Amino acid sequence: MAGVPTPPSPLPPLVLASASPRRLELLARLGVTPDRVLATDIDETPGKGELPRPHAVRLAAEKARAAAALAPGALVLAGDTVVGVGRRILPKAEDEATARACLALLSGRRHRVFSAVAAVTPDGTLHEALSETIVRFKRFTQEETDGYIASGEWRGKAGGYAIQGSAEGLCLWLSGSHSGVMGLPLYETRLLLRRAGFPLG
Repeated sequence: MAGVPTPPSPLPPLVLASASPRRLELLARLGVTPDRVLATDIDETPGKGELPRPHAVRLAAEKARAAAALAPGALVLAGDTVVGVGRRILPKAEDEATARACLALLSGRRHRVFSAVAAVTPDGTLHEALSETIVRFKRFTQEETDGYIASGEWRGKAGGYAIQGSAEGLCLWLSGSHSGVMGLPLYETRLLLRRAGFPLG
């Protein structure tokens, strides 16, 4: 009928391809609640000679594509955060020895945190964005290292620390995205979602 507006097309469901409760909490700061959370299991081993920045970008894209294959018709968002010291990629600390080795390497020096986000639209188009943050910690005393290890905050964290916890009290300065160091750079994520057609203010 003439004069009757065409109803808007329904939005595709939004899938967050992450098992991280922190990313879910950060996404909520943008006023966004995914329709589904779908963790993916991919090989996160760095390639031979792979540097921290491209490693983060590659993993975010692979997670997004893996989830998109399991959720056809959805808009899929994924992220990955990598801590780098020079050309070296620091691991996720799953045991105390790894956490202590990471803290010893980060003590009193600058490092970079690369936080990549990737979105796959229902038609298979991949959108990517990356934040790069420089972080510098104070030189840790043995007491500070032992105290942080005892906190358990390092477990499962890239580089052996979580900036949103007590590690922030050991941080001399940070230049870049605080939310990126936490695991999801909100400025880049907002731009990425808008680019992928998701309505945000």
